[in-house]
Amino acid sequence: MKNQVELKVSGRFALFTDPITKIGGEKCSYHIPTYEALKGVLKSVYWKPTLTWYIDKVRVMKPIRTQAKSVKPLNYGGGNDLSIYTYLLDVEYQILAHFEWNEFRPDMAKDRIDGKHFAVAKRMIEKGGRQDIFLGARECQAYVEPCVFGEGEGVYDKLDELGYGLMFHGFDYPDETGVNELHTRFWHPTMKNGVIEFIRPEACTIKKYVREMTPNPPKSEGLNEPTIIDEGLADELD
Repeated sequence: MKNQVELKVSGRFALFTDPITKIGGEKCSYHIPTYEALKGVLKSVYWKPTLTWYIDKVRVMKPIRTQAKSVKPLNYGGGNDLSIYTYLLDVEYQILAHFEWNEFRPDMAKDRIDGKHFAVAKRMIEKGGRQDIFLGARECQAYVEPCVFGEGEGVYDKLDELGYGLMFHGFDYPDETGVNELHTRFWHPTMKNGVIEFIRPEACTIKKYVREMTPNPPKSEGLNEPTIIDEGLADELD
């Protein structure tokens, strides 16, 4: 099954928030992107409940630089607060990812058509995505385009190894795990020659229970009938 994609994402700012910095109402970015943030990029490019995106690798292309900015976030008690957010500045990443069928959505089984979703995902990468792309926070607008993973010169290509300690990995949502609970995952990433290789979500051994959560997906009407594909299109997808 064709299911692996390569893309480049870049932007002026990024904010991959370290959860520890949220306590005081101010945010500080990790120096490298989180698995969940990159998964969000792929879901903005193309997503269907039929599939689940998995991030394999990310390559850091530009120097890691930060910039502090004064912001006025909303105060839920009314008005605004004054906070300092620390963003990453002028970022560019190469992403290698793939999708797998979501086995916890048996109602979408008839939509598991080999080649269809791969062709659409490739086309959406070329078009810049279906939805707005952002890196960790809504104010961090980004852009995607096709690339060949590993091609070009990255600023950390000759850096042997750099560890980042305990870091947020992502969320376990019930529609992707089959368990009616929301958990957060953590792991210990290492950048080798500018590349971070992500472990799979189920390989994360450090998890924290958040709360009960029951999935409530919309009805998948119209998928009970067989899908008819034009013969010419079928040949193209193969």
